[in-house]
Amino acid sequence: MRGVRRVLHESAYALTSFLISLAAFVVVVSVLVAGAGLSVLGIGLALMALAVLMSRGFAVAERVRLRGMLGKDAPGPRYLRAREDDGVVRRVLTPLRDPQSWLDVVWSVVGLFTGTVAATLVVAWWAAVGGGLTYWYWERFLPMNEGDDTLASLIGLGEGREPEIMLNTGFGIFALVTLPWVIRAAALTHAGPARALLCGRAELQGRVDRAEGSRDAARVAESASLRRLERDIHDGPQQRLVRLAMDLGRARRQVHRDPERAGQLIEDARRQATETVAELRSLSRGIAPPLLVDRGLVAAVEEMAQGCPVPATVRADVPGELPPHVETAAYFVVAEALTNVAKHSGAGQAEVHVSMSGMGLVVEVSDDGVGGAHEGKGLGLAGLARRIEAVEGELTVSSPIGGPTLVRACVPVDRR
Repeated sequence: MRGVRRVLHESAYALTSFLISLAAFVVVVSVLVAGAGLSVLGIGLALMALAVLMSRGFAVAERVRLRGMLGKDAPGPRYLRAREDDGVVRRVLTPLRDPQSWLDVVWSVVGLFTGTVAATLVVAWWAAVGGGLTYWYWERFLPMNEGDDTLASLIGLGEGREPEIMLNTGFGIFALVTLPWVIRAAALTHAGPARALLCGRAELQGRVDRAEGSRDAARVAESASLRRLERDIHDGPQQRLVRLAMDLGRARRQVHRDPERAGQLIEDARRQATETVAELRSLSRGIAPPLLVDRGLVAAVEEMAQGCPVPATVRADVPGELPPHVETAAYFVVAEALTNVAKHSGAGQAEVHVSMSGMGLVVEVSDDGVGGAHEGKGLGLAGLARRIEAVEGELTVSSPIGGPTLVRACVPVDRR
């Protein structure tokens, strides 16, 4: 049933393409030519701007048809708009300065050709199906005299009505079997150039917007990471180093007067130095984990899972070499997710799954905890979402109350 519905939608799209394209061609081209002929006068440029605006209206209608009748993604571009301080003349002529508007005009011409081809194919094939499969009924109304040549007799199938019925029925069956492919080809004959001319610029604008969004997200994530690192260093290692310096100063003063006391102070200083080194090593994992750099993503994730207070299993099936930014993003997804599991989930076990798919590198961290996690609940997942957005990836969190929780990130991988 779905296939029948699709064939009907594509047939309707192809048939109406000719009528709409004919109207667009007549209206847009006639007004544009009239405006070009009167361009020496002020009204000529205004008519040309009107023609461009009308072509824009037909382009909008075509994008709606692509989405509604064919189910295709047909984004609309951002058209050039007049600024608030522009004068009347500049406002009127703004459509003439917009590249996409001229692509709409080109479509008004090209669409007539593609619409004609598409509609002709659809009409011809549906006629072949209907005429061939019903020929057995209506052939009796056709005059036929003995000795008349028919297509069946010319190709050696025999003379008379029966061979002709068999031949035309065969044509009808062939047309019915090939109908879905021919109708699809007819629809794409019109839809392909339509998407290229009417949506190509919009897709480019979308990619630019995503790139700018990724850049902004990277700046925000980097700024937040630096602020957090600065705060952590100030609250942890810096305070320990200050105390270490004070202990060593007191030990130096006590070394001759009270060697035992000095030895105790030196031992305290040694312990402070050891703890400071450990804390600095922990903070360095937020910048560039050494194990990730030296041995790759799988080894770093397995070590992280082993150190998680909640038992965590790792399933990883990834290539040996991935771009550094992809590995780093995946590492931080696992790190933040396991941190949340240990602190907030109340889970008994967790699972980390890292794999490749057609979309890129997929990282999934699940647990059987109490649920209730979401990006807006704290800075951890929100910052992680910005970090993933910075590499043009996508982060989703599924965590209903009562659990389970699934954190999933998909990071595109460009192997060029």
